[in-house]
Formats: sequence, C-alpha cells, structure tokens
Amino acid sequence: MSEAVPELRRVAVVTGLAGAGRASILRALEDVGYEAIDNPPLDLIDGLVNSIEGGGARMVALGVDARSRSFTPERVLELRDRLRGIAGMRVDLVFAWAEEVVLLRRFTETRRRHPLSPRGRVADGIAAETRLIAPLHELADWVIDTSDLPLSQLRQQIDTYFGVSAEAPGGRQSLSISLISFAFPAGLPREAELVFDARFLRNPFYDTALRPRTGLDAAVASYVAADPDYATFIDRLTGLLDLLLPRFLQEGKKYATVAIGCTGGRHRSVTIVEQLASHLTEQGWRVTATHRELAREGLLPRQEAATASPADSETALLNKPVP
Repeated sequence: MSEAVPELRRVAVVTGLAGAGRASILRALEDVGYEAIDNPPLDLIDGLVNSIEGGGARMVALGVDARSRSFTPERVLELRDRLRGIAGMRVDLVFAWAEEVVLLRRFTETRRRHPLSPRGRVADGIAAETRLIAPLHELADWVIDTSDLPLSQLRQQIDTYFGVSAEAPGGRQSLSISLISFAFPAGLPREAELVFDARFLRNPFYDTALRPRTGLDAAVASYVAADPDYATFIDRLTGLLDLLLPRFLQEGKKYATVAIGCTGGRHRSVTIVEQLASHLTEQGWRVTATHRELAREGLLPRQEAATASPADSETALLNKPVP
C-alpha cells in the first residue's frame, strides 16, 4: 500500500507597482480557490497563514506593497524564505509590472493619486516605487507584465499556474510554461527567459492576401511553414526545449517564459508559438500562449480579448493597448 502524499499548502505573495494590476491578480487567485488577503501588516502574516484551515489544499494569496505597514523589500523576502522553511509549504512571489506610460495612463484615467506621491506628480511616485521594490522585481518567481495583457489572458495564466491542475508536485504539471509572440521593434518582453528570432523566415506581410491576417489563420501558418528552413528550425527548437525544460524542472523552477519574435509580431512569431504550444501540450507540459502584438492591436479572437466590466476600473484598464 502506497503512503499518502502530504497535502501541499500554497501561499502566493503578490506585490508589484501600484496600478500594475495587483488587485486583479488577487481576484483571479480567488477565482481558482485562494483565500485572498490584501495589504495585511507584515507582522501578522505568519499568524494568518498558520490560522487558515479549510477543505482540500489550503491556499492563501497575500497582497503586499509599499502601503503595507512595516513594508520593506527585505522583510518581504525574509517572510518568503521563512514560509518556505515550513514543511509542505509552497510559496510563490508574484510581481505585477507595467510600462511607465501605461501606469501614467491608468492613474490619469482613474484619477487616483500615487501612494508614494499623494500630493506630487504621479511620475515621481512611480519612479520612487520602482527604486524601492527593485529587489522584489529581481527575485520574483514570476513577473507579470500587464502592459498589454487582456484580462481574459491574465485569468488564463493564473488558472494555469495556480489552479487545481497545478497541484501535481514533481511532475511536468508543476512547471508552467508561458509562450509569447512579439515584434522586435516594440521591444523584448521583459519577463522572457529564452528569446528566439523568426525574422529569417518568409514573411506573409509581403503577400497582399495574407497581410491583414494573423498567424492564427491556417493560410498564414501554411505560408510560413512552406519556408524551406521552417521544418528544421521547428525541429531544433522543440528539441532544445525538450532538453531544457526537464532540467528546469529538475532545478526546481516553477515558471519558464519563451518568447518568439518577428518584425510585426503578427504572422511568423504567432505561427511558431502556436506550434510550440501544441507540441509542449502533447508532451504533458502546462502551457499558455500570449500574442502580445495581437492583443495590442485588438486582433485576438473575441473570446480571448474579452474585457472586464466598466465598473471594474483597474481590470478594465488591463485590456487597453498602449497609445
């Protein structure tokens, strides 16, 4: 008779820049079964974690930022390490980030003051907070860039990383893989750990019938796949990931982000991300695919680009493209 596996307790410590969607992440965690507590004093968190009971795996999400009583990055990291020392406890440090221009727009549209500059310029508050919490950004287990991330995709990623299916310790399901397509002229995705360039492949942009379509379209995917080097590239890329991802898992990584770029982020990179997602899913990995430029240009299928209720001002702003 096999021994029962001890029940895993999970704690998600969610921090990040004001206006970057931390509250939206906490709500998404609530949707997958976490008990969310926003802005508790750091001195009380140990007691909160130890006192919460419940059926099934006990899961707690804690929102902490510069407004939290006795907040310092050092204390947050000490808390994380202390909780990780408890047997049967998994602790994830999640950092919400967005580009400065996006944060400025969100504060302007909601007419909120920045907590670190209540009577001054919002830009000064953003700069001060960025410097203050830089150590948490650097050491976070998962950095979520919400600059162009639709709310539906944010929820999908949270469900993939933290939902019931993420409770398989030790197996492939315990490593979450994020695939991102992007345009090089618009900048690299900041959360990317592995970046590959697809600009050498034949470009559907120069076919007038395919130009307005995207890599989600079968005709575009077929055009890209007809490049004489495409099959070799995909074969070597999947072979590299088949080698690396088990080693990432062996090293205890919980997340891996792979970005594929091309010129416009609409055709070649999208096609490759979709093929990689299919391959890795068949291999038993947990995968989410995000198409940054398609989201920015409003070109995602309707069900993927659904926006929040206008009454939910912060989450609604997550769906707006960068001007």
